[in-house]
Parts: sequence; structure tokens; C-alpha cells
Amino acid sequence: MATDYDAPRKSEDDNNNESIEALKARRPDNAGSIDSEDADNPSSFDLPGADLSNVELDVVVLPPQDDEFTCMSCFLVKHRSQLDHDGAEGLICRDCAA
Repeated sequence: MATDYDAPRKSEDDNNNESIEALKARRPDNAGSIDSEDADNPSSFDLPGADLSNVELDVVVLPPQDDEFTCMSCFLVKHRSQLDHDGAEGLICRDCAA
């Protein structure tokens, strides 16, 4: 795109001459509103330091699969395609070998 260097340029004073009241009037007033999803489910708010000792979690633990291994460096379960080598400390993934 071509630039017209003879055209008058806007200065910072041109952009700052609007009053704060005019800017507030143009802005939608939703700063104090609560999302309707969160208002319907007040239990979704977690407070820091909340006592969660009475909460039970149901977790299904699967046994190791034939196509998986646990990296002995990062201790993550990875797919066999991520295996780099079998070192002295055990199986090592590509990410840890780099």
C-alpha cells in the first residue's frame, strides 16, 4: 500500500482529547457482571486453602500396556515409538536423551 507523505498526520494529542466520560460511555458495562454458567454452579469456585479432605476421587488405574514404557529419567509413561535407548539406568525416552 502506498503512503501519502503529504497528508496531515495524527498526533498523540488528537487521540487523547476525548474525555474519560466519553470513553466510558462507549465501553460496554459488563465489568461487574457474573457469567451465567458460574452463577448456576457456585460450587465450581475453589478457595485457596480450602479443606478438601472429605472429597473422594474415583480414578481408574490401567496396568502398563504392551506398547508403553516408563522413562527412567522423567518417569513419564510413553509410547514405544518414543523410546530412544535402553541405558544403564533403564529405558530412556527421546525427549530426555536429547
